[in-house]
Amino acid sequence: MGPRKELVLTSIVENYIATGDPVASQAIARQQNREGMSAATVRNVMADLSEAGYLEQPHTSAGRVPTAQAFRYYVEQLLRHKSSPRQALPQPTQEQIEESFTGVANATDFFARTSHILALLSGGVGVGLGVAGAAADWELLEHVHFARLGPARVLTVLVTTAGVVRDRLLTLEHDLTPAELETAGNYLNQNFHGWGLERIRQELTRRMDRERNEYDQVLCSLELWAKGAMDPMADRNAHEKSIFVDGVANLMVNEADQRHLREIFLALEEKQRIIDLLNAYVDSKQPSVRVVVGLEETIPELRDLVLIAAPARRGAEHLGTVAVIGPTRMQYASAIGTVTYIADLFGRWAKQP
Repeated sequence: MGPRKELVLTSIVENYIATGDPVASQAIARQQNREGMSAATVRNVMADLSEAGYLEQPHTSAGRVPTAQAFRYYVEQLLRHKSSPRQALPQPTQEQIEESFTGVANATDFFARTSHILALLSGGVGVGLGVAGAAADWELLEHVHFARLGPARVLTVLVTTAGVVRDRLLTLEHDLTPAELETAGNYLNQNFHGWGLERIRQELTRRMDRERNEYDQVLCSLELWAKGAMDPMADRNAHEKSIFVDGVANLMVNEADQRHLREIFLALEEKQRIIDLLNAYVDSKQPSVRVVVGLEETIPELRDLVLIAAPARRGAEHLGTVAVIGPTRMQYASAIGTVTYIADLFGRWAKQP
């Protein structure tokens, strides 16, 4: 696409986002007068863009509206010229985001706050998704204690380095003596203090295969782990709690079709469908934000909506996704900047000791 067509298309998209009305050639000509384009020139360019599938004409006498193809091209240009996360947003917005995450103690809390701040700043639906095990992997072991309550029944109390205390009642396949429980607790505390909970599980499995001289201690510790002693994800509903969605009511402002609005609400209430949507479009290896215009291929009810999403990482490790689901007529530059900034903030936050 040449510079003139790109200029006209960008003007049409931005005018349509601002007003929601078909855009006439005269309006574009007035805006681009300094570029030396007359209304007749703009009409010719718009005709070419229509023929190429970027514009459509809802009525014979009306102006043009951008198609999904036009929005995709517009977004591609934004992403091509986007600045770094800390330069893409005004300083007050950056400070508002940073303040919103003050005091976050774990990944679950981070993703919960993510959904709220994204909904607030984008005017769309904010989504924060922690991948399976992300919370367990981020939480670090401070101390664990096992207490025998009766035959094959054990109370476990886990304290993380962030000060979170969890207790869980375990039912084992066979009884363990107080001495065996103390040995298992000492082994875990001495060998794994400061380790991520998921990493402990992986290491216990590895040591059980390799270090037969520690077999009894490892076996006891591994059995307690397998029963859910230190694994928040052992809760059947843990995967449901790992995704947070906020701001669904924001869609009422832009969606006039009440039947379609109901379909959207029902689709967004099914959290697993949102997880499937993010999994379909957000690759854990992708380097940055992704924008998807038109989500009907994955969830038909979300037609005419847009997904803006980015992976949340600690170093090279993918621990979740931050995203906005909004109408086609949204402020793309601002939403892209906000999603990118929060994903970048997660990386900085997660690296803190």
